[in-house]
Amino acid sequence: MPNPLITTATTLTATLLLSVGGAGPSTSPPPAAAKTTPTTANTSTNTNTTDEQDWQPCPGDKIGMECTDLQVPVDWKKPEGRKITLKLGRLKATGSTSEGSVLVAYGGPGGPGIAITQSAPDWWSSLRKRMDIVTWDTRGYGEQFRGLSTGLQCSWTRVPIPDVPKDDADLGRLSDANRGYAEACRLKDPELFANMTSADQARDMEAIRKALGGDKLNYYGASYAGFYGQDYARLFPGQIRTMVLDGTWSHSAADWPSELAAMAKSNEQFMQRFFTWCATNDCKDVPSLWRKLIAQADRTPIPTTTANVAYKARDLQSFALAMARQGTPGWPTLAQAIRKAAKGDASGFVPARGGRYPDQATGVTECTDWPRYNSLKELTAATDHLRKIAPNTGTANTMASATLGCIGWPVGVTNPPAPLPKGLPPILGAGAWGESDAVERVLSAVPGSATIHHDGPGHTLYGNNSCARDHINSYFTDRTMPPQKTKC
Repeated sequence: MPNPLITTATTLTATLLLSVGGAGPSTSPPPAAAKTTPTTANTSTNTNTTDEQDWQPCPGDKIGMECTDLQVPVDWKKPEGRKITLKLGRLKATGSTSEGSVLVAYGGPGGPGIAITQSAPDWWSSLRKRMDIVTWDTRGYGEQFRGLSTGLQCSWTRVPIPDVPKDDADLGRLSDANRGYAEACRLKDPELFANMTSADQARDMEAIRKALGGDKLNYYGASYAGFYGQDYARLFPGQIRTMVLDGTWSHSAADWPSELAAMAKSNEQFMQRFFTWCATNDCKDVPSLWRKLIAQADRTPIPTTTANVAYKARDLQSFALAMARQGTPGWPTLAQAIRKAAKGDASGFVPARGGRYPDQATGVTECTDWPRYNSLKELTAATDHLRKIAPNTGTANTMASATLGCIGWPVGVTNPPAPLPKGLPPILGAGAWGESDAVERVLSAVPGSATIHHDGPGHTLYGNNSCARDHINSYFTDRTMPPQKTKC
């Protein structure tokens, strides 16, 4: 399943792998963060207990990374039952001693922690002066995701995001189609298929913490891995020393419809930024052309010069959002695509490669993490509400559209969003446009927390924003929290 909140026609895994290549708020290589000096009041409380894992050079290692295997239950409700293997990777601290470990996850779901860390070791060079960097390949996402942990051996089918059903017959057909995709994967390993939620990843994190010696957890969770962190905070609130949620969204909303509305409003803001830019950049006509275009596409799909490709309104909205999120580099192309589509040719929205429609992969984790609609009445009411809130972007790239692919899923929503508990230590958030606002909503329930805001496009900050990285490193090493609304 793609990240409906951040990007279109790509999975979060792809987004994070692209980020390693230089996408994000800055395209320059990440400079080393400023050296931090521990203070008596804020030094690490880690006890540096020696772990008992057998660390050996990682397969194909070229950067001095060690790996080890950790056995965990496939079903955490059956701790004595069948086990699966998690492959852990570690870059040891480069200083004279290590003050502890930071556990790192890059999202996806399925982002291969070991491969991504090996491709971008310089991200962590400053933090490694004082701390070990530990990562892991998440359960279920094996060879197809370049992962080394036990994998679910299914074909991760990519399919266009479904249309909103018009009647009960449409809803039934959608349910049957989704179940067909899911069953082809589930039958490979029904037990693992049913235990790949973000909460399962959080329980794996707790097993990793214990395997590393039992010190309290320091965690960096990027993108979808921010949900693992939120779930860990609910399940193991007393085991957190520091936690960073970077470029993520809320899996902690008490009122899910309100969170959906906030997502839609955020998407609308992307288009409004673009329209504001157009007002002084020779495309004043584009906002009105856009509204006419999506109204027309709602009635009749707009053709393209690509065979068998014509776009409905939500398709155009989804692709337009992906362009709008790029900021000024993408806005001239978006203006040109809208003008061309208004004349009857939507070819400017056709991706240069990959899926020809906004699409998503088999949502093994996602379909267990997010509420889905159980009736046509419920779905229609929610869709109509979001379209009123966001007239230019509608339901595109929200969970309302993404979870259409989960209707009929053979496993229920076993890990729905839920509020964070009281008593958590301060948590640090970070993110670019939209992301920082979303994580700030999460952390509003955690006293003493702060969020680093980047007023620009991008996805996650640590890898490509030296200002954010310096603040995050200081928080991990000394538990120094930046001001609540720090701008980077």
